[in-house]
Amino acid sequence: MENLGRFIEYDPTGFTLREAIIEAKRCLNCNKPLCRTGCPIENEIPDFIQAMANGNLGLASTIIAHRSNLPAVCGRVCPHEKQCEGACILNKRGKGIKIGKIERFIADMDGELSLTAAIIKKKEAGKIAVIGSGPAGLTVAGDLAKIGFSVTVFDAQQEAGGVLMYGIPEFRLPKQVVRREVKKIANLGVEFKLNTMIGPSLTIDKLFADGFDAVFIGTGNALAKSLPLPGIKLPGVMQATYFLQMVSLANQGSISSIEVPIHSGDNVVVIGAGNTAIDAARTAVRREAASVTIINRNRAEEMAALPSEVSAACDEGVHIISLRSPMELIGEYFVTGLRCNIVHDPGKDKNLIITEKSTIIPANKVIIAIGQRPASRIIGSTKGIEVDKAGYVKTRPNPYGMTMRSGVFSGGDVVNGPATVVKAMKDAKMVAKGIAEYVEAKKLMEKCGLKMID
Repeated sequence: MENLGRFIEYDPTGFTLREAIIEAKRCLNCNKPLCRTGCPIENEIPDFIQAMANGNLGLASTIIAHRSNLPAVCGRVCPHEKQCEGACILNKRGKGIKIGKIERFIADMDGELSLTAAIIKKKEAGKIAVIGSGPAGLTVAGDLAKIGFSVTVFDAQQEAGGVLMYGIPEFRLPKQVVRREVKKIANLGVEFKLNTMIGPSLTIDKLFADGFDAVFIGTGNALAKSLPLPGIKLPGVMQATYFLQMVSLANQGSISSIEVPIHSGDNVVVIGAGNTAIDAARTAVRREAASVTIINRNRAEEMAALPSEVSAACDEGVHIISLRSPMELIGEYFVTGLRCNIVHDPGKDKNLIITEKSTIIPANKVIIAIGQRPASRIIGSTKGIEVDKAGYVKTRPNPYGMTMRSGVFSGGDVVNGPATVVKAMKDAKMVAKGIAEYVEAKKLMEKCGLKMID
């Protein structure tokens, strides 16, 4: 297939040491670093770049670790162009510092050479259960372990990482990078219990009975949203999250490649315009699909996906059709196409108009990529946890992140809805502080012979 030679694959080296230092030396070390304000977790960007400019990798890695437990991940998948790099003062001249590539280089070197040793504190602060090992769960686990909490992470999958392992494709985030980041958190004294589902049998009540002082729910958005379209249940129609997870499992050797629902020669249509839609489309190309087409109901310039991801997909042969509104999946025994109504664009700042004119796009595989929502397994098996109409967990501002049930906290996508990895980390860092405050207060009251009340 002609696209195979045009993939934008993971570069195992990224910056060389020389390139990283040269890039770091371009930093102006601003008095008011806009790059840091552009970062959701307020990473100490000028400081680690200055250390990199001086060739002090150990110091640079230590500085990053003050705010981030997942630098090798953030260096690859964060939307830098909309955050730190987009805010860089030099970006106004089109010469912004490549902050993400510098962070990635530092994190990779630390991971390969163990430049900074893990400092393991005595686990005397309290005992915490973390449900889910995605970005939020890993952040809470790492932050609490660093200040002396005994943390156990429970996850239903066979490997830790959540969406990092099973939702983001290999070409964007190599799985050995995720495993390395998880290992660094484990080296802080965090215990991982995998293939362990919390809900029907091992409940939150049981975790408290086992002596945990607090529980964090960081399960993200496990269920994919569907579309109320005729033909949605036809064979050949699938969710993007299912497709990406099956590819990850096949790459791990957990299932046969033949079980992945897209194969060589398939004509694939992806409904959606976000980064997940782009990930699914580029993954389908790597599965040697004959054609891959993304259907975007809005204007091309209004796609939710990052422009760099859209450009990469187009370079690899993905066809994007904008101003088409999906109306019906065609087929009798299996899907054969998608009928869309043509959307009229009356001009900038005016609402789009769905016309009655339609077109059919042939496809024997259709991927739905319109977002995810929380699962209710854990919430349904636990009393006292409230959710809103959309199923997102309700939390309190003080202590930050605590649900309506005392001692149970939540954060990340399961509370705030789908967002970037680093935004989930930002919320999780605030929840970790809330957990620490709660447990400290709980233990103080216990010493005084008192009990906490909701």
